[in-house]
Amino acid sequence: MKLPKPRQRGNSWSTSIMINGKREYCTRDTEQECLHWAMNKLIELNSTPKEQIEEQKKTVTTFHDLFNMYYKSHGRDTKSKKYIREQLDSFEKRFGGLANKDITKITAQDLTHWRNKRQSEVSDGTVLKEISLYSAVFTYAHKELFLLTENPFFGLKKPKKPKSRNRRILQSEIEKIITELKYETGQTPKISSHYVAWAFLFAMETAMRRGEILSIRKKHIFDDHIHLEDTKNGESRDVPLTRQARELLSLISHNDDRLIPMSENAFRLQFERVKARIGLSDLHFHDTRHEAITRLVNTRKVPVEILAKITGHKTIKVLVNTYYNPDVKDIVKMLDD
Repeated sequence: MKLPKPRQRGNSWSTSIMINGKREYCTRDTEQECLHWAMNKLIELNSTPKEQIEEQKKTVTTFHDLFNMYYKSHGRDTKSKKYIREQLDSFEKRFGGLANKDITKITAQDLTHWRNKRQSEVSDGTVLKEISLYSAVFTYAHKELFLLTENPFFGLKKPKKPKSRNRRILQSEIEKIITELKYETGQTPKISSHYVAWAFLFAMETAMRRGEILSIRKKHIFDDHIHLEDTKNGESRDVPLTRQARELLSLISHNDDRLIPMSENAFRLQFERVKARIGLSDLHFHDTRHEAITRLVNTRKVPVEILAKITGHKTIKVLVNTYYNPDVKDIVKMLDD
């Protein structure tokens, strides 16, 4: 068998070789190391007993195996690592028998059955997010592991993308949430429920995401802005502080280096439980971002190009179509003003 020619990818070299119907691959620092690996594989193949070769042919890579490989190779190093880890932990529950099926035998028809089942359990937005992740997993198997000749997700019809949420938060709803959390406006937060209430108010002044607020350390806080080192789009940004936001920050008096001394999971659970108790299950914490952006435009007349700097949107189209959804009355009021 002829040795395969290694290919250079950036600062590294890679090669692959077909052994007993299964493609194996390697990535090394030099071309010579790749050739040495391939040569050793061929020597190993020629010295392997026939019985062992037949046993190797029976080895399959299941969907679950593949997802584990993807997580270790890529997933745990991405910003979505928490979401991917959650998907991995509940993988067999989500996919049932398909989880342990040989990836070379998974078809678009299999995935269509799975999609239909998921659509009966969760929203189309959730299904689209899962399809995006698992399509990337199969692309990894195709283009990096060379285990597949094509990605079966490419033959799957996706659900329609749901309309963007334009949920405004009423003042009466704000008061219900704050009251249920046993917090009063202007109060120094002392217990966990106070910090959840405080963060809810702070989010509506800054348009910051929950995770961004929870990531703030005292060294990130300046007189007129907060510096976010790590954001969703992969870049840092400075968030200007309104007078109301500065007043809220002045209430924080604890010694913890974190602005909000709570874990993300504890924060999320407390907010979800409060919503359920007061009958606001349709409200998401992320709706504070939409509310803040709408207020910045309606009340403070912030132009969209400045708004994008505040929110961290690289594409103004996404900002306008997703977060700022004025109704006709808002537009008429702006024209009159």
